[in-house]
Amino acid sequence: MNPNQFVQCKDFPCADVRRESYLVPSIDIDPAKVSILLISEAAPENPADHYYAGENALFAQTTLLAFRDAGAKVNSIQDILNLGVYLTTAVKCGKTGYGIQTDTIRNCSYLLEKEIALFPNVKVFLLMGDVAIKSVNMLAKCNGEPRVIPAGSTYKIRGGEFTFRGAKALPSYVQAGPAFFVEKSKRKMITEDIKSALRIAGIF
Repeated sequence: MNPNQFVQCKDFPCADVRRESYLVPSIDIDPAKVSILLISEAAPENPADHYYAGENALFAQTTLLAFRDAGAKVNSIQDILNLGVYLTTAVKCGKTGYGIQTDTIRNCSYLLEKEIALFPNVKVFLLMGDVAIKSVNMLAKCNGEPRVIPAGSTYKIRGGEFTFRGAKALPSYVQAGPAFFVEKSKRKMITEDIKSALRIAGIF
């Protein structure tokens, strides 16, 4: 199964993103084997930095470091996929500025919903950063479901018992890109959250 064939944006309504960097993962994956769905913020400005763009891609490099910090023996994104972890972004285009407008997150949440629906056996949602958290909360609200992650600083609510569509939902920080190197305290929390996800999914 190739997610790119099932998840497509046709009208590109968002004003604060780079349409030229639009990207939905185009990989061959067995959806039944995915037990962890990691959702980070937005696609990189340069598509060559996306998770699946090769070993030199920035998103790939920082994510591999994060999983190694968590004790996973991985040397490539394929190794992470082989663990049953699918990597994607809440917003499918690159940002034009530091933040992302609420309307943009909402628009892309409909694409994310289609993407999530492709994976029937997800046990854990790793929500890496505020945009991923907002996107999943919007999905829940639009479908008449309760809020998934409560309001508040991530460091205060981490470790809480949150669920989304029958799976655990873990709020964390962005691990994709240069932000991963900025604060050691956040890197430590990212490590702990990935460990928790791997444990919950029964990977180790």
